[in-house]
Amino acid sequence: MGDVLALHNFKAFKDISLHLKPLTVLAGLNGAGKSSALQALALLRQSRDSGFLDARGLLLNGELVELGTGSDLLHDQHEDDVIRVSLHDGRTPWEWEVAYVPEADVLHFATPPKYLMFAGSFDGGLFGNSFQYLRADRASPNVSYPKSYHVVSERRFLGTRGEFTAHYLNAFRDRAVPETLQHPEEPAPGLLSQTNAWMQIFSPGVSVDVAEVPRTDFVRLDYTYGGSAGISGSNPFRPTNVGFGLTYALPVVVACLASPPGSWILIENPEAHLHPQGQGAMGEMIARAVAAGIKIIVETHSDHLLNGIRIAVRDKVIAADSVGLNFFHRPMGALEPHHVEPRISPDGRLNVWPDGFFDQWDKSLDRLLP
Repeated sequence: MGDVLALHNFKAFKDISLHLKPLTVLAGLNGAGKSSALQALALLRQSRDSGFLDARGLLLNGELVELGTGSDLLHDQHEDDVIRVSLHDGRTPWEWEVAYVPEADVLHFATPPKYLMFAGSFDGGLFGNSFQYLRADRASPNVSYPKSYHVVSERRFLGTRGEFTAHYLNAFRDRAVPETLQHPEEPAPGLLSQTNAWMQIFSPGVSVDVAEVPRTDFVRLDYTYGGSAGISGSNPFRPTNVGFGLTYALPVVVACLASPPGSWILIENPEAHLHPQGQGAMGEMIARAVAAGIKIIVETHSDHLLNGIRIAVRDKVIAADSVGLNFFHRPMGALEPHHVEPRISPDGRLNVWPDGFFDQWDKSLDRLLP
């Protein structure tokens, strides 16, 4: 059966159930509800990490998400004052039901969950020791990035904005990447070497270098280029002089390469600031990580990223039934979003193309061509 996320009176949704495949893609127009699904999962993890999920309730504002107060969370067209988030792991349905309090930023449980069973059941999934959540507003290009022994060495976390990626790379540069994720043209298995090999897909010839800044709590990040990019590799480039695309892609690449099987990774807009070619390559790389045993849920606006995933299916990198596509749209006058699940076939084709589902290219051509 797999994982199922069910929401009741949660933000955009009065009631919805989502099948969470090994690779789950959330797509749709702005304000259609795709962020709500991702935030619900992050909210559960945030509440667990903060100690609230064990006995008290849901912590709306914290490290992962800032959802405001109860009045921001409750669905506009609610018929009752109960907010419910359910997660079914294929064996046991777990349910977190909280009572609505308009001004509260901690919503307390209406009925106590079964926590002794819950802790063991999800130890390797959403609540396991290897989890990443990369928000859309990732850390901007900078010369140096912060260090945190607790976040990086103990939690193995990159930060919600990827702000600890440089420290992570420096701390685990020689740790071997799983063989199935190693770049075919890079013999060295270490994380830094493999990261550099994969980053060259997005910018040919690029290499990342990291080093601690002595007597500070920062790690320096530099980019260099080899001859393949037509630029001398003798001098390092500041991230501020390279642009947003590489800096935004770097945490996604490191998360995919460094996460062990059984990990969960939530990513908002992994394609942000990348050239279309890089967006397609990002889709293929994410599919490879899923094939290696990682569960990834992405929110995206990129047809190129979708096509990269479709190519990975066609090339048998990942099985078609391991990919779940979800399209959210809000028809004119509708009180809540509609949800469609196009299916992908083993040859990478889709069984249906809903209006608005990555079809703007065709619509524009229809207007441009006589």
